[in-house]
Parts: sequence; structure tokens; C-alpha cells
Amino acid sequence: MLAPPTDRPVRRALFVDRDGTLNPDLHYLKEAERIELFRGVGRALLLAREHGYLVVCVTNQSGIGRGHYSHDDVRRMHARLNERLAAEGAAIDAFYYCPHTPEEQCRCRKPATGLFEDARRDWNIDFAGSAVVGDRALDAEAGHRLGLLTALVGRPGHAELLAAELAERATPVDILAGAFESAVARILARG
Repeated sequence: MLAPPTDRPVRRALFVDRDGTLNPDLHYLKEAERIELFRGVGRALLLAREHGYLVVCVTNQSGIGRGHYSHDDVRRMHARLNERLAAEGAAIDAFYYCPHTPEEQCRCRKPATGLFEDARRDWNIDFAGSAVVGDRALDAEAGHRLGLLTALVGRPGHAELLAAELAERATPVDILAGAFESAVARILARG
């Protein structure tokens, strides 16, 4: 295996899920103008970037494979998300998404790790110094497979479903929080 190029610094990343983590999951949302952020997301991402984290969104978007929306629709959603974050001085540095349905059993749909590995290659990311925040057991499962610090957000009304998913999949989680901002603060407190 070749060593990483010396002219690219090794980075640590905060990997974040999108729907249900950064914004409400509106089930196959197609209209970019409808995207809203959960309270505190912008502040948390800004703080993570100030602490030297690259912010990378890794999201399953099976709505493409199911014909609900297109790749262009997803790109518009991501641009709109960054517009909303810019109003708070924050941004997502890179977006990676899987367009496949679960039945396709691809290498990129979480809990598979393909998108994370693509980001590592593209950005020279050190997984050992990185973390993932999501709202589903599959986010933690992917992170655990890669040695990332894992954090899940179990909002009111979602916490019971999350607990059941974690038990069913026997997925270990390092941090459970009630809000995205709390999860990020606890990650940053670990150094």
C-alpha cells in the first residue's frame, strides 16, 4: 500500500447524516426550498470546523433509485442546505450520497462504508481522529466498522425507535444525545 502524498495534510472529519440528523426527515423530500435545519445545527457545525474538523455529509438517498427524485434534485438540496448554514456562518465541506435501494446491496449504502472510504481517499481523512453523528443504528454501525467515534441523536418521539434499532442490530454507540448540538459538543470534549 502506498503512503499518502506528503503534500496533503491528514485531516480529521465530522461525518454527519442528513435527514433526521441535520434536518427533519420529510420522507423523500424533493423540493429544496422546503429543507429546514434543526435548531443548533449551524452553531455545532461552525464549532466543529473551528476545532479543525472537516464536515462531511454522508447520506442514503434511495429516493433516486425508487424514482422519487433525481441526482439534480439531491444536488439542489445540498446547495440549499449550505445556503441555510451560511446564514449561520457554517458549511458542509463535502457531500457523499448513495442513490441505491437497499435491495441493490451496493458498497455505498450505509451501513456499508463505501462513501466514508471515498471521502477518506478524496480528503486524506484519518478515521482514528474522526467521528460520525447520525440518527439511525446504521450510521453508528458504519462508523463502528471504521473505528470512528460514534454519536446518535435520539430526539423525543424517535428515541424509542432508535433504542429498538440498536438492540436489534447489536450496534455499539459511544455517545447518545437528545440533540445534534449536544452530540457535537460531547465529541469535541473528547478532543
